Amino acid sequence: MFPSISLAQEIGLAVLLVAALVWVAGLGHMLWGSRFRQPEPVAAEALPMIPAQRSSAGHPMESVQLTEAEEQAFAGLIRTIPLH
Repeated sequence: MFPSISLAQEIGLAVLLVAALVWVAGLGHMLWGSRFRQPEPVAAEALPMIPAQRSSAGHPMESVQLTEAEEQAFAGLIRTIPLH
């Protein structure tokens, strides 16, 4: 076909072209099929790997007692955050 490349290179090019066409066809088929399918709702029981939310009275190491100055500094910091 091409005078400047060998027969092995032509065969490799043909195989690469066929693989690319199969990949594009598979991708198109996958995307076209997912276009019309509605996502299935996920039940809470189907997600056992997500731990339950802890109550407000969590582990003692999860809370920190702030001094009055720290509370005021934190409140001032919160006031500087823009709310949109």
